[in-house]
Amino acid sequence: MKARSDELQVFVCVIECGSISAAAEQVGQTPSAVSRTLSRLEAKLDTTLINRTTRRMDLTEEGKYFFERAKLILEQMDELEERLSSRQQTPSGRLRINAASPFMLHAIVPYIAEFRALYPDIQLELNSNDLIIDLLEQSTDIAIRIGTLADSTLHARSLGCSPLHILASPAYLEQYGTPATVAELADHTLLGFTQAETLNHWPLRHVHGDRWQIQPGIAASSGETVRQLALQGQGIACLSHFMTIEDVNAGRLQAILPEFNSGYRQPINAVYYRNSQLALRIQCFLDFIQDKLARYAC
Repeated sequence: MKARSDELQVFVCVIECGSISAAAEQVGQTPSAVSRTLSRLEAKLDTTLINRTTRRMDLTEEGKYFFERAKLILEQMDELEERLSSRQQTPSGRLRINAASPFMLHAIVPYIAEFRALYPDIQLELNSNDLIIDLLEQSTDIAIRIGTLADSTLHARSLGCSPLHILASPAYLEQYGTPATVAELADHTLLGFTQAETLNHWPLRHVHGDRWQIQPGIAASSGETVRQLALQGQGIACLSHFMTIEDVNAGRLQAILPEFNSGYRQPINAVYYRNSQLALRIQCFLDFIQDKLARYAC
């Protein structure tokens, strides 16, 4: 015979409460009934889980092994029940999302109308910040982060990735010419970032590797500012596909040096605090936006 979930619950409760009498009160049974459940469980498993005397209880080695895994099984069962229950509920409540300005403007805002039509009971609060924030201090449910994540106690979910392109406006290229090699970039005005410095390492293959460090002629803190500068013909920029796809399709920006591009793709992650059960409104948004971002993973 196999152990049942109610037997696992009684066993775990006894260990966590420290005594049969305390566990009996917790589960609403008599001490003798709890004791019989433990004996029945040990008989099914054909092993001793607890050494019991009138004064104390000690887990055997087998009991310690079984206790840890029984707890995990019960937690998974609870989560499954909660998820099944949540499927019958309507997602609602305030959802606070934080993202860098370019991502907010180009990858979230265009889909807000559709999201609200699907989930009218979710109240959205959209905040932009080009720096990494503390979710608790900023009262944020989800933060979207572009690039490699640092070690964190936060839970992360990959939403996909976005290629980087070297771009310039047709007006700039007409006036200053189109570079034919990576080395020729030195003769042009390059648009870069004030921070982080890694953003000034462009994904270009050359004799020394596949990352080309630039010295910006104009540097900005926001990718959206760099995009606007490129659109105004102020120089050559390295920008994400998600924020420039419409510009390229419309001819406002033009990709250059594609044969030297190393193909690096920026990871896009959602980070959030995760308790035993992810709030349904958060789950709905993550599923929705991940589906939309698939168009940027060219």
